[in-house]
Amino acid sequence: MPAKTDVVSNEIKLQLYSLLYKTRATEDRIIALYRQGRIMGGVYTGRGVEATTVAAGLALEKQDYLFPIHRDLGAHLAKGQSVLNILLQYLGRGNSLTKGKDSGIHMSDTTLNIIGNVSHLGAMIPVAVGVAMAKKMQNEKVVTLNFIGEGGSNIGDFHEGLNFAAVHKAPFVLVIENNQYAYSTPAHKEYVCNRLSDRAQGYGIPGYHIDGTDALGVYATIKKAIEDARNGKGPSLIECLSMRMVGHSAHDDAFYVDKEQMKKYEKKDPFLRLEQVLRKEGLLDDKQIKRIQDTIDKEIEQATDIALNSPLPEAHWAAEGVYAE
Repeated sequence: MPAKTDVVSNEIKLQLYSLLYKTRATEDRIIALYRQGRIMGGVYTGRGVEATTVAAGLALEKQDYLFPIHRDLGAHLAKGQSVLNILLQYLGRGNSLTKGKDSGIHMSDTTLNIIGNVSHLGAMIPVAVGVAMAKKMQNEKVVTLNFIGEGGSNIGDFHEGLNFAAVHKAPFVLVIENNQYAYSTPAHKEYVCNRLSDRAQGYGIPGYHIDGTDALGVYATIKKAIEDARNGKGPSLIECLSMRMVGHSAHDDAFYVDKEQMKKYEKKDPFLRLEQVLRKEGLLDDKQIKRIQDTIDKEIEQATDIALNSPLPEAHWAAEGVYAE
């Protein structure tokens, strides 16, 4: 069962709203730059799953480690990453976090304890568990949080990482972003269990199945799992059910997605859903919404201008930092 949302403060609710808007607006800008031919490589957006990624990132403390995957821009922003650094990375600039050497989705920032993914997504689960164990051995109250898709939950690293974490009570939280499609493969062709969270029973750890479009519910549940891990209770597996509202990447028109299913989830848009809740609670009105969105839009415009005018990497940099000294 998800945790009760009445533990979520008004301050956190407004932060969630601002971050959901910033995530969507930043991704819209990235897509626009991609269609203008300014971004090379793949663009994988999280439209429809932002409530999961933002809420998870915001639930972490400064000392905790985030291991995001390719649709987790919201978690990057919630952990403190700047829009400017994200755009510099996507545009391959020489002053980006990877100095223009890697794609927009392979981004780490050790100053924020963000460890970016490799393309073999599930391979990061054992790494995240390893960091959790290292911090536990050093007697530090640190939790690591990793994401995986429902497709990636079917590989060996998922089992091995979770089993090891469970046996050693690692301070680790694994969030399954079940957006119901692994590229073009629908969920019913990926697994036959009713809920992926039921797998937690096999590892002897708590498993939660929650609505991944409900930002407040996701935050409350993941926050509890993080604090349980911090207090020595071991790892948790949290399945957040949502719907990928776009194709696998910006070049993909999602022709293979069930249209009725898509219409159903359009009514559960996580950003609009949270806005409606906060309006009813009296935390937001038209004036406040405009102020929040105008501030974020200005930030994105400024970041875009700086990023586009930043230098490209030097050719000789390609041979630098390839091997350890």
